[in-house]
Formats: sequence, C-alpha cells, structure tokens
Amino acid sequence: MGPDFARDMRAGEEPAVEALLGQAFPTAEEAKLVARLRKTKSIAGETVLPWDGAIVGYFALSHMRKPKGWLCLAPVAIRPDLQGRGYGKRMIGLLTEWARLTQTPVVVLGAPAFYETAGFARDKAASLISPYPIANTMLAGLDAPAKSQELIYPAAFEGL
Repeated sequence: MGPDFARDMRAGEEPAVEALLGQAFPTAEEAKLVARLRKTKSIAGETVLPWDGAIVGYFALSHMRKPKGWLCLAPVAIRPDLQGRGYGKRMIGLLTEWARLTQTPVVVLGAPAFYETAGFARDKAASLISPYPIANTMLAGLDAPAKSQELIYPAAFEGL
C-alpha cells in the first residue's frame, strides 16, 4: 500500500501540516513561514499527500511580488520515515507538469539534486536576480530560460 493521491489541503488540516513540518525540518522556521504566508494571504495553494488518515506530504505555492503571475514553491515536506521512496518527487513532478502545461512560472530554492529530477531547471533561472543563491534557484513552467528580471518573494520570506 502507498499514499493516496495528492490533493488540495482542506480546512482543519492545518495542525496536521504543522506537525508534519515539525517532523520534517530541524527547526520551526518552515511552520512559521507557512503561518506568515497564510496570515498575509500570499498562499496560492497548499497540497497534501494523505495516507491512511494522516498527512505525510505537503507543499505550498505562494504568489511572488515580482514578476507578477509567478509562483514560488516553499516549503516541501515528506514525513521523514517515508523520504527517499519517490513520494516527494512524484508530488513535485505533478506540479512541474501543471506549470509546464499552463505556462505558469514556478520558482524554487533548494537542492538541485532533488528538484531537477522533478522537473525544475537551474539553467532556466540562471539570468534571474535573486536575494537567495542563484546556484540553488530553479524554475519550472517556461519552455525557455527566463529573461533577466528581479525576483521579489512574498514579504513572509523576509528574514529567512
């Protein structure tokens, strides 16, 4: 048996997501980020991976302040005892395919070894100007590399 299909997070599942983030990350910073994103209404969508009544995977998409119409992916979490089994790659792969089909640019900052296998590309983000390391900035949703432009993340990211 494995997890159910990834789906939109439902009202009332916030505590389960917070618990998952607490398990998946060494500090509470990701849970605090999600709370700030929710409070500022910056979240475009939250996706969960349910399994036998529990939430074992999660990701949030937020509206970038610039460029308009772009989204950023953060955080992404899989329950630690289920990591390395491909569940996260499958969840993010579905997201990158949606981004490609809709031509919606989605930016992520993270480990290229993981995100590039799920459909993100560093070369497509190479010309972007970011407050975060460009070597770890990847892009999905565009067929060609992005033109040089500044990335301005939601205010909830400030101070991270």
